[in-house]
Amino acid sequence: MSEERIAPPRRGIPLRALAPNAVTALALCCGLTGIRFGIAGDWERAAAAIIVAGILDGMDGRIARLLKGESRFGAELDSLSDVIAFGVSPAIIIYLWSLQHLPQFGWVLALAHAVCCALRLARFNANIDATEQPHKSAGFLTGVPAPAGAGLALLPMFVWLWLGEPAAVMREVWVVAPWLVFVAFLMISNVATFSWSSLRLRRNIRLEAIAIVGLLGAALLSAPWATLSAISVLYVAMIPFGVRSYAKVRRLRAGSAAG
Repeated sequence: MSEERIAPPRRGIPLRALAPNAVTALALCCGLTGIRFGIAGDWERAAAAIIVAGILDGMDGRIARLLKGESRFGAELDSLSDVIAFGVSPAIIIYLWSLQHLPQFGWVLALAHAVCCALRLARFNANIDATEQPHKSAGFLTGVPAPAGAGLALLPMFVWLWLGEPAAVMREVWVVAPWLVFVAFLMISNVATFSWSSLRLRRNIRLEAIAIVGLLGAALLSAPWATLSAISVLYVAMIPFGVRSYAKVRRLRAGSAAG
């Protein structure tokens, strides 16, 4: 009786995983392209490249789940892409735009953003298989995610691009420097922030929500910098509400456990 042959394990990336990983690679390229535009002093395209990278980063995970193409390789590639696109690239752009005029400490502050972004993603990877994740189990994030951190870091630039010369103060180092430190702290903090899974819409307002999303897209196309400024300010304003919502969930869980 002949022995059954055991098929060797397949190597490489599954075909269904190519699409999400390709989108991740595009996000990485967009982030690096933002540096190129920053070196050339084309601040509108530099900021736009980071925003496009953020949009692509939001798509790759959903594409992977849709195609059932999740893989450890994709998760690692996504984290490496995020460090460069949302940590290194915004740091260099902000440095060239403003912080280079702060002797000695300007580059240190730019590095702080990149390092905090890397630390946040390293913490995420270290906890990816952890069973005890209170924030994640409740549908919240721990700290500000890397794409949102990049957008918040660029908020002074958004306002400057929106209002022009009247907002020249937004380019001053005494405005940019403390703001960048604040954003870096938010990324590595333990503050509970809203995620998509923590947001619940009532059935009677879902059509209104779709209309708002459509209007938001139109606003991004017609007045991108004003819209991005408003979104960034709104995101920061929602952080205390996220903390309060998570505290409520935690109290309910404690009550259920005690009962």
